Amino acid sequence: MTKESSHRADPADIHRVVVIVDENSNPFELGCATEVFGLRRPETGRDLYDFKLCSPEPRTPMRDGFFTLTGVAGLEAADTADTLIVPNRPDVETPRRPSVLNAVRRAHARGARLIGFCSGAFTLAEAGVLDGRRATAHWQWADAFRARFPAVHLEPDVLFVDDGDILTAAGSAAALDLGLHVVRRDHGAEIANAVSRRLVFAAHRDGGQRQFVQRPMPDQPNESLAPVLAWAQERLHTPLTVSDFAARAAVSPATLHRRFRAQLGTTPLAWLTAERLALACRLIERGENRFELVARHSGLGTATNLRTLLRRETGITPSAYRRRFGPEVN
Repeated sequence: MTKESSHRADPADIHRVVVIVDENSNPFELGCATEVFGLRRPETGRDLYDFKLCSPEPRTPMRDGFFTLTGVAGLEAADTADTLIVPNRPDVETPRRPSVLNAVRRAHARGARLIGFCSGAFTLAEAGVLDGRRATAHWQWADAFRARFPAVHLEPDVLFVDDGDILTAAGSAAALDLGLHVVRRDHGAEIANAVSRRLVFAAHRDGGQRQFVQRPMPDQPNESLAPVLAWAQERLHTPLTVSDFAARAAVSPATLHRRFRAQLGTTPLAWLTAERLALACRLIERGENRFELVARHSGLGTATNLRTLLRRETGITPSAYRRRFGPEVN
């Protein structure tokens, strides 16, 4: 039996994602969750998630009264979630209703995965599940968040934070970044890439919120890294150094480092390693089981290096990754 047929044969095995929609919730993030987790995925050959919306009230007015949501499940559906996406609202100073916070606490206590998009971090923090944990929220609310929840380790310069069983995303569009990250974590890089192509949205957006904080436009020529990144992506299997990047970009290594930090929030070598590891994952998912060959073709050098990097990034070994995401062996 193939992986695809096993998913279709027993819907109870499909991971259930439930979104709590509360008064004044943002419709954009609700749409992102529906697009990533709720739609049928014929391009993947299987259904990825069982998806449901729920609300504490039969009629839920959305942000600024744009429309009223009706016809969704009651809040008790949150108690069935494997992954629970919590409400996100622009009125961050308004306390969340106790019934919603209790649903979040119950989900956390029984081991469900929790996700907060944008101001959803306020909901998680108010429920008390973020104390001592890492999280992010929209840069516009970073100071207010720190003032209210000093026990949370806020990381305001990133698009999302994966802290294991609790994940948070920054501004609205970062909901798609985090959603695709979750798909990648659950189903592998190939499936995540298929979903991102369907969404016409990049599977990885490098950098973080620092790119979007309001600031004066610099008076300087175009310094985009896109050409040198595209050049490097075609040569991941070959030896590449910072000097090679700098020569291709026609700048000094120091200038190259500054541009990577400013535009991508990382270093040239860290970016290169991440791209090579992503390529290695795709090769494993496509059926290559010779890890020395995977390491060589992805530019990671040796199977030992592949094992070290993959375990650091995903928490599992190449063999475990192959069992989880590789082709089914009949």
